[in-house]
Amino acid sequence: MAFEFIDDELAQRESLDLLRSHVCIEEYQQQFVKVSGQRFLNFSSNDYLGLAQAEIETDTNIVGSGGSPLVTGYSAQHRALCEHIAQNIEREAVLLFNSGFAANSSVCQALMNQEQQLILSDKLIHASFIDGAMASKAQYKRFKHNDSAQLTQLLQKYRSSYRDVLVASESVFSMDGDQAPVSELVRQCQEHDAWLMLDDAHGLGVLGKNGWGIVEQGGFEQEHIPILIGTFGKAVGTGGAFVAGSNALIEYLSNFARHYIYSTAFSPLHAATTLAHLNAMSEQNWRREKLNDNIQHFRALATQLGIPLTASVSAIQPIMVGEPKRALMLSEQLMEKGFWVKAIRHPTVPKNSDRLRITLTSMHEKEDITGLLQILAEAMSR
Repeated sequence: MAFEFIDDELAQRESLDLLRSHVCIEEYQQQFVKVSGQRFLNFSSNDYLGLAQAEIETDTNIVGSGGSPLVTGYSAQHRALCEHIAQNIEREAVLLFNSGFAANSSVCQALMNQEQQLILSDKLIHASFIDGAMASKAQYKRFKHNDSAQLTQLLQKYRSSYRDVLVASESVFSMDGDQAPVSELVRQCQEHDAWLMLDDAHGLGVLGKNGWGIVEQGGFEQEHIPILIGTFGKAVGTGGAFVAGSNALIEYLSNFARHYIYSTAFSPLHAATTLAHLNAMSEQNWRREKLNDNIQHFRALATQLGIPLTASVSAIQPIMVGEPKRALMLSEQLMEKGFWVKAIRHPTVPKNSDRLRITLTSMHEKEDITGLLQILAEAMSR
């Protein structure tokens, strides 16, 4: 019988406590979600600044783009969004994508299209980059997470054998919440004539005085990070992504990035909404201030209660459990008490690093965090 493997693979996933399933969120209410008629405190959202629920007016109500961006899909709203981003992160040009997955994959496949090229990435970089790198024609190697010494060894060993070398990392890692040693990555790339590509998905909106991410926080110029990826679906609160860099890079991607060329552009309404959210992100500093206060409160109280923490000081606070069944059990026990914290399991994270991925936002109140940690400490002790 054809495709018998489908049932077999699903059964195997279920037996290992790794089967995923959809959950319908019926309603968002600030820091709460409603699921199956029950309200939960939501600690699994990437809406770090609470902008996904903000009521922000836009200058258009056009709900369809009508085509790909190179045909009829590039509107005045798209242009304004690109110009605004480029100006604030001091890059020559910006290209918009429907998702961060498309942006990462597309850059790899379009730019790294020859066997004489080499990609070096952090081992914990997002799956979208890994898929793009593996689908490219370049050679692909990964270095240990945030291990600058191993990256140096790889550059010294392989740089002379390849025409172009691309080093890639996330700024804030999506599952661990820790930051990459970006200054060191910049230094190494410049020393070895390599390009650095940085995915700032979880830094945009959170890092920097005005929320413009890793480039604002570290003062990194275009020559330091030639390829910068940012997404709008986390702290910005909308959806889609951008690639920023030189005029030549963006023109090249416009001509060779298949995910861009052959996709319908997101709507002018979406572009206008994203621009409005970016303005709110940079102007409403109270959102970042409250988020940072919540992070400090979480870490201080978790330490007091004996809950083991990682090195993360970001909005992403993983609680390492180590096995999928226990992660699911803890998630279910929290749910019974009204807290929505999803278990993250292999293959999303490496084997034996299954966890609860707790995310904090500016919508949480300190009593929300206190209640969560008290219940979590009790559940872990059992």
